Amino acid sequence: MASPFCATSCYPVAPSSLSCLLPLLSSHSRSQMQLNHPFGLSSRLKWTSEARKPRSHRVFCLRDTKAAVVTGKSWEKLILGSDVPVLVEFYASWCGPCGMVHRVIDEIATEYSGRLKCFVLDADNDLKVAENYDVKAVPVVLLFKNGEKCDSVIGTMPKEFYVAAIERVLAS
Repeated sequence: MASPFCATSCYPVAPSSLSCLLPLLSSHSRSQMQLNHPFGLSSRLKWTSEARKPRSHRVFCLRDTKAAVVTGKSWEKLILGSDVPVLVEFYASWCGPCGMVHRVIDEIATEYSGRLKCFVLDADNDLKVAENYDVKAVPVVLLFKNGEKCDSVIGTMPKEFYVAAIERVLAS
């Protein structure tokens, strides 16, 4: 099976949604930043007269993830053997929309703590698991209860879609 492709087309990201990064940058850096890609910041490079080398800026995003990583080796124990419902996000490291879904899943993991376990699985590294559940594109969120797949959400959707699917699984 080929690697999953990104199921979500590029949605523009409002510059205001990137405001959390601005305090990390100097005012000089901020004036040079531009939105170059729908899912990331890039810096305009300015040449210095002395060395003729570009000055570059690095932006590090440090965030604490609430969803644990699951692999093919731990799948049976963590997902199929769980005593509470489980949400699994299938993602790929190169997929921009997957990062947007990660943030939503982190919020959901906090809100449903104790009632739902949230995990992420890198579909590129665990193709066998992705094949078993017919995941052909990422991001995909699957919901499990008593070891059985109950529901799925394909692509990048508003948080309400994920919450509605979770509520259906919890009610069943």
